[in-house]
Amino acid sequence: MSKNKKPDLSNLTPEEELKYEIAQELGLLDQVLEKGWKSLSAKETGRIGGLMTRRKRELQKQ
Repeated sequence: MSKNKKPDLSNLTPEEELKYEIAQELGLLDQVLEKGWKSLSAKETGRIGGLMTRRKRELQKQ
């Protein structure tokens, strides 16, 4: 994705939706939309990945 291209938030896979949702909950969505995922630190990226994994497990248990 180029720097100026905004993601189409209305046309996301369920996994991408979850990723953006968690980024929003962590207060990182504005940064991601402005500067892209590469602007996040390793710690922030790991936090998003960890929460995604936890939520997927919870959904599978239901």
